[in-house]
Amino acid sequence: MIPGMPETRWAKTVDGASIAYQDLGEGDVTLVLIHGWISHLEVYWEQPRYARFLQRLSRNMRVLVFDKRGVGMSDRVQGTPDIGTLADDVRAVMDAADVEKAALFAWGSPGPELAVFFAATHPERTLCLIDCGLLHRRREVDYPWGYSEEEFEEHLATAVEGWGTEAGARGFIKAGYLEEFPGETQVSHLEPYNDPDFIAWNARLARFGATPTSYEAFERMWFDVDVRHLLGTVSVPSAVLACEGDASDEEFARAEAALIPTARVIKMATTDEIVWVRDPEPVVSAIEQFLSVQHERAVLNRVLATVLFADIVGSTDAASRLGDASWKELLEQYDRIAQAMLVKYRGVAIDAAGDGILATFDGPARAVWCAQSICHGVRPLGFEVRAGCHTGEIELMGDRVAGTAVHIGARVVALARPSEVLVSSTVKDLVAGSGLIFEARGVHALKGIEGSWRLFSLVP
Repeated sequence: MIPGMPETRWAKTVDGASIAYQDLGEGDVTLVLIHGWISHLEVYWEQPRYARFLQRLSRNMRVLVFDKRGVGMSDRVQGTPDIGTLADDVRAVMDAADVEKAALFAWGSPGPELAVFFAATHPERTLCLIDCGLLHRRREVDYPWGYSEEEFEEHLATAVEGWGTEAGARGFIKAGYLEEFPGETQVSHLEPYNDPDFIAWNARLARFGATPTSYEAFERMWFDVDVRHLLGTVSVPSAVLACEGDASDEEFARAEAALIPTARVIKMATTDEIVWVRDPEPVVSAIEQFLSVQHERAVLNRVLATVLFADIVGSTDAASRLGDASWKELLEQYDRIAQAMLVKYRGVAIDAAGDGILATFDGPARAVWCAQSICHGVRPLGFEVRAGCHTGEIELMGDRVAGTAVHIGARVVALARPSEVLVSSTVKDLVAGSGLIFEARGVHALKGIEGSWRLFSLVP
């Protein structure tokens, strides 16, 4: 047993997966630490710098840390889990540790993406959000950070080829950190990145964290995920950490914080974006000071959700043709199929009676799977259903929901063809890793909604 390392436990998710987690420290606040995606709980503790960071972080608070599904000591998966599934894993860890509400601290990539999605989807369980790192891997016209397509493919090929080897770890570190100091390889401020022991440990972490194949699959998934359009829906107090004196890091932090209504930038007196490598005191002090002024909100009536609309194609003509009794019997069969699918995919039925369905989901991929299952399940009844999905902020009004996201969902389904599941680009950007495949259906103006919207059709 490594000195100071807490016992590793496993949380059971709603779909039966085992998520490895560790629970350390005590305090009034629980902090859930969300790593960059490659991790192995026990190999991490072999690194003294990481152990020192967690010991300092847990001095005044309770800390939960876990391996994401598919890596480290958590259940391996075929393919890659989508971001909604990974959010379920965060919730499972909190449930296993008997934590109702926690602060989220995310670093690296894709820690911040997952934290943002969880905070927006589950504000009732999120005390506050703290992140340090990029929110998107792909460079865009309006986003000058991250990789271009060509740079990403080059990076990925090199990383996969050298995965788990010391040469590969050395190259990865050089590309990521030492390039900031060209021509200097032995100066003190490069420690520990030029330390052979540190390089050997990084190679070991890679070997125990993931296989080359899963590494490539996860990298491609996260390259396609984009949560920037969700930032405006985050309602919990938020902080974006930035390295003091690093102009590029501060610029990115300010740009991100400007998109989150509740966020502010906190500067840390550190020179390293990997939060645990240097002296932990500046980072932990910044986190503790932010947490000390937070308080729980009494009422939460706005959350991020995926809305699903579905309706029977040609219902008026079918009712007239069949007659009241036969049509009523058909609707009852349709309702049973829809209700069964909503239970299976954990949707909340808002209005699921008659020829139309409105339901909400806290995971966008499950909403799309549910829509497809309903469309497929009703075919033996002799009619077709069309469905539409959109992810956005909704307002909870007792048993009802309201808000622009609901209106957009209604407009999307109106454009769907028989047996088609049509989704907004917002949904498509969040379901990478789910196995869902879409084809473009063009840019549309949605009645009563500002701007133009890119829509995509689910490929069965």
